[in-house]
Amino acid sequence: MFGHERGAFTGATQKQIGKFEQADRGTIFLDEVGDMSLRTQAKVLRVLQEGEVERLGSARTIEIDARVIAATNRNLEEAIDSAVFREDLYFRLSVIPIRVPPLRDRNEDIPRLVEHFATLFCKENNFKPKHFTSSALDLMSNERWRGNVRELRNTVERLMAMTDGKTIDVAEVRGVLRREPRSGSAAEEAGRTGTLREFKELAEREFLVSKLREHGWNISKTAGMIDTPRSNMYKKMEHYRISQDADG
Repeated sequence: MFGHERGAFTGATQKQIGKFEQADRGTIFLDEVGDMSLRTQAKVLRVLQEGEVERLGSARTIEIDARVIAATNRNLEEAIDSAVFREDLYFRLSVIPIRVPPLRDRNEDIPRLVEHFATLFCKENNFKPKHFTSSALDLMSNERWRGNVRELRNTVERLMAMTDGKTIDVAEVRGVLRREPRSGSAAEEAGRTGTLREFKELAEREFLVSKLREHGWNISKTAGMIDTPRSNMYKKMEHYRISQDADG
């Protein structure tokens, strides 16, 4: 990111212009900033505060003016509490924060993303177009997608490459989606409850899990469909320890 001078270290046979210097009067994108070492964080902070960079092996500072866009999938506030991320750097970066929800919370985007990735795959690999049926798209829209957009893209590419026909339907999608065993139903568990209250709570939990699955774990949509405030939905999920990872 900061560049080096020729001879700055073994193997440095020529001068290297760093990414920040290349981004002068432009934009630099820093991905996974939550994984930076504390030493690198200090150097990035200096660039942001002072607007200057120093190549490795050089005593000369170079002024730069670059727009910085940073991304991470980590909770930086928790990282600050754990002393693995600098608080001063966090506030330097967090000028206009934009939270991108996980794919499971915006499943209405999935059909358009599938179409985009399918078109892109055909263009890059000189493939003939293939059609995803509405049933296949519905199934994909209700998937958990732990790996978010990257996992969806990989799945689309796998389906495009592995499907022989011109149409990709539910059977083909089910063949590549990873599934985990689900817990037993309320009826199967009823015999293990000792009181009426326990049975009611078990039935309510199963009802909520069923509706969340039905609506692709979109909490706002599920709350609206069952006519309960979203805040109450969150309380119920916390009370019954409902999560997509455990109950998806």
